[in-house]
Amino acid sequence: MAEFNMRKPNPQPSETAYKPLVHPDKHPNYNHTGFNRGKFKIPPKGHVKEPGFQAFPTSVLWERDRPVGMRDGVTLFGDVFRPMANEKVPAIIPWSPYGKAGTGTLNYDAMGPFRMGIPYPCLSGYETFEGPNPVEWCSRGYAIVDIDARGAGHSEGNVVFWGEQEALGIYDAITWAAKQQWCNGSVVMMGNSWLAISQINFASRFRHPNLKAIAPWEALTNFYAQQACRGGIPNTTGFIDMIISGFAGFGSVEDIGAMTRKHPFFDEYWKKKLIQPKNIHDVPMYLTASYSTGFHCEGSFQTFEQASTSKKWLRIHATQEWHDLYRPEAKDDLQRFFDFYAKGIKNRWEKETPKVRLSLLAYDGSSAKSVIERPKARWPPRRYNMQRYYLNAATKLMQTSQPIDVASTIHEGHSLTESSDFILKFDKYTELSGRPFANLYMSCSEGTDFDVVIQIRKISSTGKPLASLNWSPMPKPEPEVPDVNVAKHLGQQGMLRASLALH
Repeated sequence: MAEFNMRKPNPQPSETAYKPLVHPDKHPNYNHTGFNRGKFKIPPKGHVKEPGFQAFPTSVLWERDRPVGMRDGVTLFGDVFRPMANEKVPAIIPWSPYGKAGTGTLNYDAMGPFRMGIPYPCLSGYETFEGPNPVEWCSRGYAIVDIDARGAGHSEGNVVFWGEQEALGIYDAITWAAKQQWCNGSVVMMGNSWLAISQINFASRFRHPNLKAIAPWEALTNFYAQQACRGGIPNTTGFIDMIISGFAGFGSVEDIGAMTRKHPFFDEYWKKKLIQPKNIHDVPMYLTASYSTGFHCEGSFQTFEQASTSKKWLRIHATQEWHDLYRPEAKDDLQRFFDFYAKGIKNRWEKETPKVRLSLLAYDGSSAKSVIERPKARWPPRRYNMQRYYLNAATKLMQTSQPIDVASTIHEGHSLTESSDFILKFDKYTELSGRPFANLYMSCSEGTDFDVVIQIRKISSTGKPLASLNWSPMPKPEPEVPDVNVAKHLGQQGMLRASLALH
């Protein structure tokens, strides 16, 4: 472990593009409350940050803008929420540049319809976006160490997207938290999306004796292929630019849009951000996966499948990830996991928790019922059979035998509505799970390259395409719910730039 303690972060490549961040005081949407280094607050029991939010169930000690030193001399600043009681407690680190203690610009009202079904009283307003509610977890006997990642808020340096530098920052933050007089020496991590990616990015690069467990709920492993350029198609830079526009700080942020244009192919720049789950050997992991985002589904399954640690659990849930993060049942389950590894409570987590809990979506309007977190001892499940189907361009059907006659189908590639559709009908109850693959033979007479998008849709007996609503109860019927993936799942989707098919 000594070499990790002494190791300094490798600098970003000199040609890395950055864009300046907006000062926290001047950002129009940043909930900046000033710089409060070393100040303490004690929100009393019953305190409410804003009308409608959760009232504090207990008094909490809130330490503001605590300096956290990095090995290269950079100082980060974090807020600590901890119980008022004198006993030592584990620390939970939610790592991101989203803004600590509710200061960030991203929120559930802005990110999708109906707040993803998250009632205001479920949250205190002091949580980092996609992270744990500090009031909730303090009442469960944990401290929240909410640090602005390098470059965010008043933390020094520049914001970067994962890689070694971020991992080393997390290492130093774990060391700092574990040494605090109120900490029992145990540190755990949790959170969705960026917060989840940062966990597996760290665990795949380093080990820390004080990191007892991680809970990466919805992550990715390949930033290039699963987000920035899905299938080699640079189609999500607008989303990334939107995320970056919400950051505030005194330095700069890595300009992923510019770097995508400079590096359209998977090269050394992207390889340095690649996460290798096979290098996760010892730390216990509680992962979640769902079908409601194109960014995280593949990476979540890959992490579980490839991680070398034997202490790994996967819960595949049937809702949207933010909705699931704050469900009471999910929080109770996560506490059992943390209690076992961070507090040493003998609650039989390892013996009683299924390695995999599998959900399968029936889709709204279907006569079938969704499967919700069915226990499985392994992945892929037993009785799992791979089935091959062939596309028949003449009949527009999918069939189990290869067509004898050659046929083709055509559609307008520039259209946003036209497609070539193939139907498979089931004559008995059938469950589909696992990862689908498709081999296509296509051509384009109008150009030298094209993008291929495939989507699996479930259709009714009358031919109507169905959708799955991402939580229940939904305030409006399915036809009135917007077709956005945080609220509605249409079916698994894959994409590939044709020129990259053999690379």
